[in-house]
Amino acid sequence: MTSSTTSPTKHLIASTTSPTKHLSTQSTSRPAGSDFYRLAESSSNKALNAFGLSSVSGGGGREGRKHRRGSRDSRESLLPHSTKTHLTSLFREIETEFEKLYVENVRLKEQVCVLEKACPDHTKMEADDTDGFDMNVIKSFTKKNFPKTRHKLKAQTSKIVSSFKTSAISCSYVTEYRGHRDGIWDVSVSSGSSPVLGTASADRTARVWSVERAKCLMRYTGHQGSVNSVQFHPGQELVITGSGDGTAHVWSRGGAGQARLQSSEEEADSSDDGLEMPGGNGESMAQTQAMVVLSGHQGVVVSADWLAGGDQAVTASWDRTAALWDVSTQTMLQSLAGHDMELTGAACHPANRLIVTSSKDTTFRLWDFRETIHSVSVFQGHTDSVTCAAFSRSEHIVSGSDDRTVKVWDLRNMRAPLTNIQTDSQVNKLSISSGGMVAVPQDNRHVCIYDISGNKLARLPRESSKCHMRMVSSVVWAMEGDRDNWKGKANLFSVGFDRVAMGWRVKSKEEQRAM
Repeated sequence: MTSSTTSPTKHLIASTTSPTKHLSTQSTSRPAGSDFYRLAESSSNKALNAFGLSSVSGGGGREGRKHRRGSRDSRESLLPHSTKTHLTSLFREIETEFEKLYVENVRLKEQVCVLEKACPDHTKMEADDTDGFDMNVIKSFTKKNFPKTRHKLKAQTSKIVSSFKTSAISCSYVTEYRGHRDGIWDVSVSSGSSPVLGTASADRTARVWSVERAKCLMRYTGHQGSVNSVQFHPGQELVITGSGDGTAHVWSRGGAGQARLQSSEEEADSSDDGLEMPGGNGESMAQTQAMVVLSGHQGVVVSADWLAGGDQAVTASWDRTAALWDVSTQTMLQSLAGHDMELTGAACHPANRLIVTSSKDTTFRLWDFRETIHSVSVFQGHTDSVTCAAFSRSEHIVSGSDDRTVKVWDLRNMRAPLTNIQTDSQVNKLSISSGGMVAVPQDNRHVCIYDISGNKLARLPRESSKCHMRMVSSVVWAMEGDRDNWKGKANLFSVGFDRVAMGWRVKSKEEQRAM
């Protein structure tokens, strides 16, 4: 056993001395360490052969070992030539970009140093002076970055300054009106000595409410589809509603000759809905029959309104047309065609024979019936569906859109909007007060109030359950011009798809001082 092991050992030692000497005299152009790896491999092979481990000897074993241990001997790459070329190109591009960034960084550091030397008294800023600002913004105040830096500083300064501004108006929750069994599409307020609130719902009903007591006085059930709009007559106790059944109904909110008392079963059912007769005896009144049915559209009627004077009405439909009606004869006087897509609404001027229709085709149209031959004007200012357009009591039209903007237009010059208001969400049916305040309901459950110049005055508060929990679909201001007859505390009403109508009190600075 001893004799068998000494010979290989001697042979191993001998084999290691020769390459070492040769390594010391080799040219410096050869890769350092290549002979060392070759020496180690040849020595280990001989040692393994001496111990009878022939199964790992030979070219195959050597190649496998080189592959596993990462031998430095030159060998062909397994990657295709095109792939190697592409990788090489990518790495060169990366290296070039890093070089550019490094050079730019060095240049910026030099500029910062120059600025610090030029202003030695301001190199160290106290924490109070920089509170609310990003130090990186201040440090990057170079000539090249000046425009961006100025914008950032201006934005942050505006936020700080706005936090000290007091709102021009105050908003507070007053009451809520519950009873509908599906989302509410529209809300309206009547005029006259006894103003009431009207709501239109997807539950196929329209309701009339006591503003003060928040109780339902009447429920209209004559429609066979969702009730999409509700408007009170300007001088009589009449209501017009538009519906998904393709019709508009005119019915009496007084209930004279058209109302019936609910049965005991309906009373029990309505007790949960908040229905109540004015007498307060627990009985409720339901209106089931329409005095007038306006039918002629080929699609859903999304809106219905009274033209100035109250003898005629206008309806808007998904059949891409609006229609002017003579209410007393139930006849269509004129079809208002021209929109390229479904209509989203129609509204009438409170004093003049003007109609504005809005559409999903991103336009709204102004129809002028003050002359025998009517005229039409098309206005293109939005980039998405125009969800609403309304007249102010002055010479303005305000339009809202799914493009998250509200635009104010001058009736005397409609070439371009006077004001562009950017909102946080899609806009639904807005309302304009007699004082020029614009209440804007949005899909994000908020209602914001602006003046006619586009300045944001307030946002309705969102406190626990005293706010809308789903999309706010419509708002309406109370008749502020008739303050003597208006007895309710709330002067702004909102409805949404949480099935609730809410009353709010909006006070100006003058009212706050008076109180």
